[in-house]
Amino acid sequence: MALQHSPAIDNGMPRPAAGAGADRIIETTIPSRLDALTWSGFHTRVVLALGITWILDGLEVTLAGALSGALKDSPSLHFSNFDLGLANSGYLVGAVLGAVGFGWLTDRIGRRKLFFVTLALYLSATAATAFSWNVASYVLFRCLTGAGIGGEYTAINSTIQELVPARYRGWTDLVINGSFWIGAALGASSAIVLLDPALAPPDLGWRIAYFTGAVLGLFVLVMRMWIPESPRWLMIHGHPEEAHAIVDDIERSVIGHTQNKREQPFAKIKLKMRDHTPLAEVAHTLFSAYRQRALVGLCMMVAQAFFYNAIFFTFALVLTDFYGVASDRIGWYILPFAAGNFLGPLMLGRLFDTLGRRTMIVLTYGVSGVLLMLSGYLFSIGVLSAQSQTIAWMVIFFFASPAASAAYLTVSETFPLEVRALAIALFYAIGTAIGGVAGPALFGALIDSGSRGSVFGGYLFGAVLMIAAAGVAWRYAVNAERKSLETVAKPLASVE
Repeated sequence: MALQHSPAIDNGMPRPAAGAGADRIIETTIPSRLDALTWSGFHTRVVLALGITWILDGLEVTLAGALSGALKDSPSLHFSNFDLGLANSGYLVGAVLGAVGFGWLTDRIGRRKLFFVTLALYLSATAATAFSWNVASYVLFRCLTGAGIGGEYTAINSTIQELVPARYRGWTDLVINGSFWIGAALGASSAIVLLDPALAPPDLGWRIAYFTGAVLGLFVLVMRMWIPESPRWLMIHGHPEEAHAIVDDIERSVIGHTQNKREQPFAKIKLKMRDHTPLAEVAHTLFSAYRQRALVGLCMMVAQAFFYNAIFFTFALVLTDFYGVASDRIGWYILPFAAGNFLGPLMLGRLFDTLGRRTMIVLTYGVSGVLLMLSGYLFSIGVLSAQSQTIAWMVIFFFASPAASAAYLTVSETFPLEVRALAIALFYAIGTAIGGVAGPALFGALIDSGSRGSVFGGYLFGAVLMIAAAGVAWRYAVNAERKSLETVAKPLASVE
């Protein structure tokens, strides 16, 4: 039986009460020790090894868009715009299912185990896509690829949040999510080369392109071998000694020695350890105890999912059907578009940690919506060229990219540690199911109609969603900047 008193702490190491496993009570300084660290090579390596998930996603999504013309022209497949929209929606359905299933497992068995499983699924599925023989097989493999990426979102977002010091968390999270567009640039570059009929036959280039993601994923698999389990997860799930040893190692890698509590007093937190969190408690936490935060997260996720997926998945179709751009030239238009998307989080991300979360969320969501309304109207009256349309999208997504990244930041830092990964999964899944899965199929049908006015109606709907999300954030968003995760949302296991 666990003793009902606070154990002592020697130089930050939690000394557990009698007993083992769940129901032990410890008092620990691990969260404050992690937040006290300055940025170091360790944090850079974590960002590179884990943040590359978004590069993989950007690669996948861009290939799907840039290769759409090649798939329509493929001698063996002959896809229609509806087939392409169906496949893109299949990718997002897979991402939703993967996020929910793997999100539950991430909170239950740990972050580290899951980010190997999800990466392995991504690798195998994206390689299999290259061997697709009809619409059904292509949709299936895209769905499985999406499941791997969806699972990555939950395990990786939670791990990065729990390892990065509080004062760097906002900018780091936004830049990592924004690295999606590095993957987009890689995908566009691959498409430019591989869709050149002088270099590869029409039915071979797109197949080789999908192997790009699988090869990149193999390098990521090796990079992740040395990433530790989240000490915050370990300290709650019955492994405080292992958590302490990991923090010791991190401190030695950052400052050359462990931090001494006598030189720098650290805030303590008392926890009653548990081996898992029941789903009933998860539901109560997300939709009762934290329902206002749930509303903010849901609105942000739905708006950005529709805005992004509907527009970007059909980017190539707009250029080919309305501006007459050849399918093998699409990559050249994606490259500047990707640059604008990456520069947004890179240049505006610091402001999320200085001006604050609420101010920047409202600004980025609101400006994105207004700019899409204006550019959509110009598109509808036919005054834009392919080049000016791309410039307009660059400017819009300079603001929309940090807005979308802020949605993941919000749902990953404003809920307790025990439900963090599942919270990311649920809000990503609900937002994507409502705003993302229907978007590509809807816009595919609107583009097939050949009516600029119909497509403008779709743009207008996406803009209204973004502006509405800005209003909800202004009223209910949490000022989480520069605060520890345990201050923003107290762990369910905490003991008063």
